Amino acid sequence: MSSDSPRFRAVLDQFVGYTPGKAPSPAAGRTFKLTSNESPYDPLPSVRAVIASAASQVNRYPDNTAAELIDAIATRFDVPPAHVAVGCGSVGIAQQLLEAVGEPGAEVVYAWRSFEAYPYLTDLANATSVPVPLVDARHDLPAMAAAITERTRLIFVCTPNNPTGTAVTGAELTAFLDQVPPDCLVVLDEAYVQYVRDPQVPDGLTVYAGRPNVAVLRTFSKAYGLAGLRVGYLVGHEPVAAAVRKTMLPFTVNSIAQAAAIASLAAEPELLERVELVVKERDRVRHEMRGQGWSVPPTEANFVWLPLADRSAEFVAHCDAAGVSVRPYLPDGVRVTVADPEANDAFLTAAASYPDRV
Repeated sequence: MSSDSPRFRAVLDQFVGYTPGKAPSPAAGRTFKLTSNESPYDPLPSVRAVIASAASQVNRYPDNTAAELIDAIATRFDVPPAHVAVGCGSVGIAQQLLEAVGEPGAEVVYAWRSFEAYPYLTDLANATSVPVPLVDARHDLPAMAAAITERTRLIFVCTPNNPTGTAVTGAELTAFLDQVPPDCLVVLDEAYVQYVRDPQVPDGLTVYAGRPNVAVLRTFSKAYGLAGLRVGYLVGHEPVAAAVRKTMLPFTVNSIAQAAAIASLAAEPELLERVELVVKERDRVRHEMRGQGWSVPPTEANFVWLPLADRSAEFVAHCDAAGVSVRPYLPDGVRVTVADPEANDAFLTAAASYPDRV
């Protein structure tokens, strides 16, 4: 039978794509966008110079293999280049991984609430989501282990978890990984790893080395301040990295992004000084929020989480009216990005004037 419009996959009828963090509505005085976990700092002068230079060559295609960038990542983290793959941010690599494992009947396990792209990327890969509820804003790894079946192909462990900020300890992760079958891939999504200060939270790169079914996702968007250029990377054993390369859209990491990422690795000590400023502000914001009477779980990321449940939308509107945009995750809570002191003070002032705290 004919139709009035082209036919598309049935999954799109129920599909809800990613919604980016919105800017605040116009308000008196300056406004502050605390919805997207971006770095509050401009790129370093040395990185801006490289970006400007690379811009003169955008009439040429980028290196599709990103060989120089891969070599720089491999050198920085002392891993074989064959264990590294790159993509359009860590979310782009997550999509590439799901394309590599997804087919009818395949299952993907992840905590929920966690990174909001996991469900729709799993749907697009024609796989089945198996979300496992958080407990006290943390991954319930024993429950995630119990959810594994012979159909499980991939498990996401987002640590620190987006949007709650909580992280998995080394003991918890080891106990979990010991229960995962060797043919099931575990992906440690470490987009916020540079902000971790808890010594009990392991570095995923030390974990992956001895486990062929473990891979690590990281990004240049957060700590490195390159959110607008979209470049991330995976470190995993050679079969995993090779599968990610096969599913990469050609030329997906552009030439400016490659050059900027290489320059950022070279400038890492200076960049990490900025990260330390954010960590100090994070701890200050959480301390002051708790002093105001709010419930704020421990966080190892560059944001804080407010488990406001059915008050989330009201609190977001309250902050918006004060010129501060924060991100709702209905019906669970609100995530607030830690920015510079001025923006954080504006948020704290708005929070202090909200009457119904928890």
